[in-house]
Amino acid sequence: MTDVQGVEERAEQLVEAARTLFEAGVMSHSGHANLSARVDEGRFLLTPGFVRGLRPEQLATVGLDGRVLEGELRSVSAEIITMHSAVYAARPWVGSVIHTHSPAATAFAVAHRPLPCRTEPMLRFGQAEEVPVVPWGPRGSDVSVRGIAEVLERRPTTAAALLANHGLLVFGPDPAATAHLVVAIEESAEAELAAAAIGGAVDFPEGALAAVRASIARASS
Repeated sequence: MTDVQGVEERAEQLVEAARTLFEAGVMSHSGHANLSARVDEGRFLLTPGFVRGLRPEQLATVGLDGRVLEGELRSVSAEIITMHSAVYAARPWVGSVIHTHSPAATAFAVAHRPLPCRTEPMLRFGQAEEVPVVPWGPRGSDVSVRGIAEVLERRPTTAAALLANHGLLVFGPDPAATAHLVVAIEESAEAELAAAAIGGAVDFPEGALAAVRASIARASS
């Protein structure tokens, strides 16, 4: 695969991931989000601030140092480059980052409440622990980016974070897997809020993660 083919494939994956989020109904009313996909060690593709009807030609190629290498980004999108860069720098295995204002997850972010892992889809799609909260800072600011980096260092196995008073940040090996985790987290947040009305959600029993992993292994063997 040539470099151009690799970039084109990643671009199509981001377009499909954006479509998945809208079809799943996990986006905010405005449709605001930003998605990225790593191209190589020093570059990633980044979407504009609004991704409804996203097309490959709208993506910009950005360096981990924050420079826009190809394409254009409005100031509203340029502010979040460092947020994505911080995740790629901290997690070499990450191939995609998605930030949304998914309503139920954002409710936990606004409340500064970590989201517990109490639904099986969260276990299956890579977040087998609570989603931690990053302290508030203006979007894309040094305060915000330092907060993200500190949470990722403190929580080396988390694949998501809640940005206080802002929204949700999720990362995974590729755009599809990351989008599926966004959906799982939003569904779990909705379930938590609904369960609160009937007495509250209950934790998994001991060994639940191991049992789920064993079930997945049996199904794929």
